[in-house]
Amino acid sequence: MSPSSAPLDHPFDAPPAPGELIQIAPGLLWARFALPFRLDHVNVYFLQTDDGWLIVDTGIDNSETREAWRTMLSGAMRGERIAGLIVTHHHPDHIGLAGWLCETLNIPLLTSRTGFLSTTTFFNSPELLAASAYSDFFISHGMSDELAALVSVQGHQYMRMLSKPPFTYRRLSAGDRLQAGARHFDILSGDGHCPEQLMFYAAEDNILLAADQVIEKISPNISVMAFEPDGNPLGDFIGSLQRLIRDIPEDALVLAGHRLPFVGLHQRCRELIAHHGYRCDQIRDEAAMRPVSAADLLPVMFPQTLSPHEMSFAFSEVLAHMNSLAADGELVWQIDTAGHRRLAAP
Repeated sequence: MSPSSAPLDHPFDAPPAPGELIQIAPGLLWARFALPFRLDHVNVYFLQTDDGWLIVDTGIDNSETREAWRTMLSGAMRGERIAGLIVTHHHPDHIGLAGWLCETLNIPLLTSRTGFLSTTTFFNSPELLAASAYSDFFISHGMSDELAALVSVQGHQYMRMLSKPPFTYRRLSAGDRLQAGARHFDILSGDGHCPEQLMFYAAEDNILLAADQVIEKISPNISVMAFEPDGNPLGDFIGSLQRLIRDIPEDALVLAGHRLPFVGLHQRCRELIAHHGYRCDQIRDEAAMRPVSAADLLPVMFPQTLSPHEMSFAFSEVLAHMNSLAADGELVWQIDTAGHRRLAAP
């Protein structure tokens, strides 16, 4: 079974209730917004600056989340000036309401170039998500035609939960510094879960806003996308975790995009590395017996019943492990005359 370690330290044993805020430190607040998925929430943070508060992430765009924001702004944040919106990455649970919030509050969007351009593309060209390349991609890895059609359309509805993004943004890049009042954050970037995902580290307070790169108890999704079928996001993710171990102290307070704040960064990074190592071992064991497709491996790695939304993430995560093993030369791709791909021992 997948490896586990000792429990992490959780300075806050419960999240904020809907519409409420918890003070993490002076000038740093934590809120939580609901999501309509198995992972049923996203964490949002507020950073105080000399000009007002910076919001960090937004939740998806739906009527319930817009109303939750109205409640927050007229309740716990009533009378407070909002100076801007930071978005850590382009997944809709983090950037979905960026356009609406920026327009409603007349504030700028601060994010990575990848985050801005990806969101603009997905919003303005939603037909890309239903392109035949997606279903062909799933079919080539062993999925039935019927299931591929379902997953490539319904499985990507999540990526449409976006308000119209702003036309302009302010770029944040790894290596920059963000000043929030007396607090300075070094800007970091991690890949694997999402390209150029932003993180923020305040050395004076030893606080890391980790977005979805490091989360307690759950592993962020690591997916191969149809538009980059030979990508190695798992290799990128492991490299990002190793840099966090190298650059950020073990006892930093980690504020992630989901679940609870925790202390024990290096332990959690090593747990995630071990988790993916275990997943790769599963594939090695199966491929030692016969060439295997992603469809063959899906019930091995994800034996639970999956919705189309969950199926698209699970299938793409299986591929991330397969591509990593192929990139390392441990296993090789076999492609038949019909274009179906299987991984086999060399």
